[in-house]
Amino acid sequence: MSDLTNSIKSPSATYNPETQEPVSTSDKLGLNNPVLWYSGGFIALFVVLALFDGEVLSHLVNVGFAWSVKVFGPFWQILLLLTFLIGLALVIGRTGRVVLGGIDSPELPNFRWMAILFCTLLAGGGVFWAAAEPIAHFVSAPPIYGATDDVQQRAINALSQAFMHWGFLAWAIVGSLTTIVVMHLHYDKGLPLKPRILLYPVLGERALKGHLGALIDACCIIAVAAGTIGPIGFLGLQISYALNLLFAVPDGFTTQMIIVLFAIVLYTLSALSGLDKGMQMLSRYNVILAAALMLYILVFGPTNFIFNGYIQGVGTMIDNFIPMATYRGDEAWLSGWTVFFWGWFLGYGPMMAIFIARISRGRSIRELIGTISVIAPLATCFWFTIIGGSGLAFEIANPGSISGAFEGFNLPGALFAITQQFPLPTLISILFIVLTTVFIITTGDSMTYTISVVVSGDTEPNAFIRTFWGVMMGVTALILISLGSGGISALQSFIVITAVPVSFILLPSLWNAPQIAMKMAKQQGY
Repeated sequence: MSDLTNSIKSPSATYNPETQEPVSTSDKLGLNNPVLWYSGGFIALFVVLALFDGEVLSHLVNVGFAWSVKVFGPFWQILLLLTFLIGLALVIGRTGRVVLGGIDSPELPNFRWMAILFCTLLAGGGVFWAAAEPIAHFVSAPPIYGATDDVQQRAINALSQAFMHWGFLAWAIVGSLTTIVVMHLHYDKGLPLKPRILLYPVLGERALKGHLGALIDACCIIAVAAGTIGPIGFLGLQISYALNLLFAVPDGFTTQMIIVLFAIVLYTLSALSGLDKGMQMLSRYNVILAAALMLYILVFGPTNFIFNGYIQGVGTMIDNFIPMATYRGDEAWLSGWTVFFWGWFLGYGPMMAIFIARISRGRSIRELIGTISVIAPLATCFWFTIIGGSGLAFEIANPGSISGAFEGFNLPGALFAITQQFPLPTLISILFIVLTTVFIITTGDSMTYTISVVVSGDTEPNAFIRTFWGVMMGVTALILISLGSGGISALQSFIVITAVPVSFILLPSLWNAPQIAMKMAKQQGY
């Protein structure tokens, strides 16, 4: 009836479906939403300060980073651990059968759904870090394991520590309990698809209206924008390095700018095409490419070491799971590794919950959490073993072959030192460049889409808002890399600072998600 009423009023006007009032151009563009001004203004201030006084910005960020990891590091470690454990409990119990989203069957087929999840959540970091982190822990043993002369055990310990950082806890915090809360409150209760609804069970209507709700959304947008701008900038730096290494293309700002502009165009066009077209297509083909590269490395690489390393590495991680998750012995090491990663992943939490909720209607809690918190992490660990495990095998066979290229924390150097060990090294290196680029693009388009949803209040945001956020994040990345490594380093540390407010937005899901799951289980007869 409302559609008929709207069509009678004006065939060209847009009306609010709840109030039946006309929606102005300003509303459609999000210009009347304070979230846009809070988040956009803060990011603009960050960039202006970086341009005019990078030293002051770096000092402020470094002080904030040190304070964040020291004060909130223990809290984050417990938050991630409890999120994973409570999620497992919901999977195992009768709540696992609860279907979310108000429909009986999934909107997306399993492969497409999982492909989008993998490409968005793993992102480009899962390529370069997969090569670099195992060799980093092999060269300098994590404190919980300590140094040993047994090179095979050092390799297993290195893989185990990398698995910890990119495994169960990392995946759980970006979309398990929070997604349950968001899906119930949005699809069953009709609340807007915005991060502020995560605090609705605690604050009630105050979380939904006024400047408090806008500040909640803005904090989450700033965190995820920083977490997306960083990888876009890293993409420019890393691909430029690779092109110089492979084809002697000058490794300078011009090359980096062309790469980032290319990425901006691709992920913005993908975001404009929507969930049903660009995102699905890119994710599907990238998963196929990743699987093909895995198969190639298994056939032509150190196959036995890869399988043994995966089995032993996962076993060692599980055996030391609680000690690694709660380790507090070396705070300097933690701030550069575990707590840094936890801050990075926490920043993505609320917005990823929005995105996952949008693509997961009709999924059961068992499907959702089982895939995100268990299946995806185990697949990620295998991916890390394929790349990083191969690097460790090459390093053991020829000391310095990988660690030498990695020296100075050169992430792309480690990756391409590994790819050069295989037959057709140039082709394999190019395919890894393509893989990384598409990973970054899928993260860029999904976060562009999700930020646009939050700012516009519409599950299908208009093209202007999608284009604005896509271009804005890419241009910000360009400005920061134009300042040299200091700009990106400052943003990298700033990502962790943004996790401070976001972690408190995620906290209530620890008890709200189980309450919602049990209530829905009773309603659905389980």
